[in-house]
Amino acid sequence: MKISKNDFFFYSCWLLCLLAVAGCTSKPQKQVVICSKDFTEQVILAEILARHIEAQTDIKVERELNLGGSLCHQSLITGKIDLYVEYTGTAYANLLKQKPISDPKKVIPYLKQEYPKQFKAEWTQPLGFNNSFAIIVRGDDAKKLNLQTLSQLGKAAPNLRAGFGPEFNEREDGFPGLAKTYGIKFREEPKELLLGLLYQALQQKEVDVIAGNTTDGLIQSLGLVVLKDDKNYFPPYEAVPVVRSQVLEKYPELRQVLAELGGKISEEDMRRLNYQVDKKQQEAGEVAQEFLQQKLGESKPVSPPK
Repeated sequence: MKISKNDFFFYSCWLLCLLAVAGCTSKPQKQVVICSKDFTEQVILAEILARHIEAQTDIKVERELNLGGSLCHQSLITGKIDLYVEYTGTAYANLLKQKPISDPKKVIPYLKQEYPKQFKAEWTQPLGFNNSFAIIVRGDDAKKLNLQTLSQLGKAAPNLRAGFGPEFNEREDGFPGLAKTYGIKFREEPKELLLGLLYQALQQKEVDVIAGNTTDGLIQSLGLVVLKDDKNYFPPYEAVPVVRSQVLEKYPELRQVLAELGGKISEEDMRRLNYQVDKKQQEAGEVAQEFLQQKLGESKPVSPPK
């Protein structure tokens, strides 16, 4: 049968219309973008969140890892990313410009109140650990001198030497205020050391006390002891997923999925995970997947990040 030019044109237009309608009615893929700051712990946490979301929902997660400084926060409020893990003390003092306080029961309610108003974002449930400054001693010294708290360190300090990073010596919630709060006066002025040399100096007995972070991987592996901040001097730095409000409205299932991680990561857990990546050179994604399998029995395979 011979087809006229008019018929050909008609059928072509009809086919194009069908394809256009099919394209318009196809369901768009669900997707969120997760961010991490530029250090090991953040990359691990981003992978834990991303893999848990992918295992429990049909939402695809795109990773934007190792963004420096406050880029995660800036990207969140501009809509370039959808969620990331922030620390309560950082948000309270650095982002909301409030004077640091040590009571976590006051910090989180304030963040929950202000973030929706100022940034159109929400704080979900804390993951379970606090990554604050940590005053650390060797395990054998802790036993010999009966050091468990910073108050006890205040009494033993005249016979001990300390080494701190430059930032800890200067910042408002660093050593000057700590010394005043606990009456700490060391045998000599604390040595100023590069952060990467603190644990080496402690291990080699060049100093007896250092200031690290509570989730540093070397604490456990070297048998060190974190002294308890018994007067709550340090501000809380609880790790909490922060999500754009619009994304929670679009994908309400995210709220429950993130809540399933609430309280699941202890300081000991985070130290171990950091150690596996930093010292054992394991991939952050593999470490995250193993953690999810151990904690939540989550063995569903997921697609690796692009």
